[in-house]
Amino acid sequence: MVSTTGVKLLGAFYSPYVNRVQIAFNLKSVDFDYVEETLNSKSNLLLDCNPVHRKVPVVIHDGKIICESLIIVQYIDQVWTDNGYSILPSDPSDRAVARFWAAYVDDKLIPLMKELLAAEGEEKLAVRERVEEVMVALEEAFVKCSKGKAYFGGDNIGYIDIALGSCLEFLKAMQKISGQKLVDEAKTPNLVGWAERFMSSDSVKNVLPETERFVEVLRRIKSNSFFKPGPA
Repeated sequence: MVSTTGVKLLGAFYSPYVNRVQIAFNLKSVDFDYVEETLNSKSNLLLDCNPVHRKVPVVIHDGKIICESLIIVQYIDQVWTDNGYSILPSDPSDRAVARFWAAYVDDKLIPLMKELLAAEGEEKLAVRERVEEVMVALEEAFVKCSKGKAYFGGDNIGYIDIALGSCLEFLKAMQKISGQKLVDEAKTPNLVGWAERFMSSDSVKNVLPETERFVEVLRRIKSNSFFKPGPA
């Protein structure tokens, strides 16, 4: 049984899911200890904390274990309220909408990124078209949710911003590897502007991995060498 006190995050630098948790902690001004996991040799701590999925992120808070990125972000929002920052909207309807679009990112966008990594030839073009459809839907969601303000969450970074924003370097890296343009400024101009604002936030800077570092990881995954012995 884990007896750790304080706040600890088990993660991997290239994981958008882990980056979500780091951003949420930053927004809430929460100090935490970060433990980098080497996923080709998972630690006993990780396996003990998440025996079901055996993956990061995992947060350990005063001995309590919380898994799955969006669940962790909600937990952070509910537990740390001292600085007055709210990640999820207070209105139940707006909160439901935020959860819907965050789930949309996980159910639609991220699986397509993984498909694109493995795709070749004409299949790659077909996947790219589906990615564009998802991005257009997210563009429309941004217009509705932001109500003319800077972020999906309004004036401040919120739940959808964290869910989608954590994937921005993933998108950039996939564009380099696939040779496919995944974000069309003409079709999603509002998202392009949003991404620039999100990436320039003090809570996001130095959290997302640099594109080239992410490209290296994805190339290793594509070549099936990522989980072979070697540096993470």
